[in-house]
Amino acid sequence: MLDQLTPAVRGLIVDMDGVLWKDTTPIGDLRAISDCIKDRGLELILATNNATATPAEYVAKLHGFGMDLEPSQIATSADAVADALGARFPKRGTVFVVGEDGVIQALTQQGFAVITDPTDEAAVMAVVVGFDRTLTYRKLVRASLHIRGGVPFYGTNPDVSFPTPAGLVPGAGAILAAIVAATSAQPIVVGKPAPFMLQLSAQRMHLQASEILVVGDRLETDVAGGQAFGARTALVLSGVSTRAQAEAWQPQPDLVSRDLAELIGA
Repeated sequence: MLDQLTPAVRGLIVDMDGVLWKDTTPIGDLRAISDCIKDRGLELILATNNATATPAEYVAKLHGFGMDLEPSQIATSADAVADALGARFPKRGTVFVVGEDGVIQALTQQGFAVITDPTDEAAVMAVVVGFDRTLTYRKLVRASLHIRGGVPFYGTNPDVSFPTPAGLVPGAGAILAAIVAATSAQPIVVGKPAPFMLQLSAQRMHLQASEILVVGDRLETDVAGGQAFGARTALVLSGVSTRAQAEAWQPQPDLVSRDLAELIGA
């Protein structure tokens, strides 16, 4: 299907959840898909709104599925939120996080002190909220109190659901929604469809947006983000959005395929 596009695509920015796998279950033969991308001579960045894991952890997971990538080929919303906070607070400081290891490590590597303990009442300069499988009511309380106290409120991504083999489960956007309801504050969301990760990915590939195809399973994040970025887009039907939704979406994605293997001809 890639050959339908003119001019030719030189790089892919590919989502992970719902495109490469559902939780721990791969979607298709990822080794064959990886080999096909290499044979086509395409640059590749995997860009995910999922901030739970570090790039190194994603590389290890990919290796287990037969894909050998470098950490620099992984861009996460944790990277994006850490970069955004680093630009806003060059002197760094303390951040309260509702989230998992990926966002904690990304912020720590940027020089921020991170608090995750909801009983810690220390002053913070920002609150960052992402997907958190250890979410408690106390965490929601502490985040809400900080935000009501006036500190900036950041979200890693707006995905309200998360694809698993059992079906869709609540995602980071569902947690954000609870805090928005409690505080009436709107978060600064850095994950797709915001441009931060796509800009970072293009810079790493040394390509222009017009040379890139953004591939994902969600119209409202992957496709919308790619279109706003000025790239061409492809929706794969192996995750969340359906063909009927794609047909109703305006402007429509450039390509719609059953899965990533069909899209690239693996």
